[in-house]
Amino acid sequence: MVAFGAGAAVDDAKSDPIVEVAAGAAVDDARAQAADRANRAERTMDTSVSATSADSWVLPLHDYDIVPQHAVRSSLLPKGLDLGGLPEGTPFASVHQGIVVQAGWNGAFGNSITVDHGGGVKTVYAHASAVLVKVGQQVGAGEQIGLLGNSGYAYGTHLHLEVYVNDAVQNPMSWFSAKGIDFELEIEAQPAA
Repeated sequence: MVAFGAGAAVDDAKSDPIVEVAAGAAVDDARAQAADRANRAERTMDTSVSATSADSWVLPLHDYDIVPQHAVRSSLLPKGLDLGGLPEGTPFASVHQGIVVQAGWNGAFGNSITVDHGGGVKTVYAHASAVLVKVGQQVGAGEQIGLLGNSGYAYGTHLHLEVYVNDAVQNPMSWFSAKGIDFELEIEAQPAA
């Protein structure tokens, strides 16, 4: 028992200066990480767009999780890559320059965008909450073309990305890797939350 008014002189963990410094540092670090997350997508997208050239291939978005195909895929949709873990409305970009050949509702793909990059190469971006481009529009690598969503035959907010060469669907991981885009490396490079 401590007499009234004498408690201030009794040491405990609440008044331990080491604990106070550590707690203050943890709070400061948490605030810095929250501020960084709040504007990371905008900064990253700006960097991607400014750093591109006509022959660049870029990631469609950043800070994503790769959703395992076996967890979500049925036989209704061709193989592709599902990028999730981001809120609905997060912008995504074209991976390369090209011309929009499809933009809008597309059955099981919901709101989707198809970009023809020339040379028989097309990319499809499916399940968007909003389409930001029109058919016939020319887009650049890193240019925002839509917002993540859950439209069509979707199980949750994500971007379903497919790549076709001469109308044959490709394995997106290996195909993009040959273009210098490593989706898994991007995840490994993300700071821990």
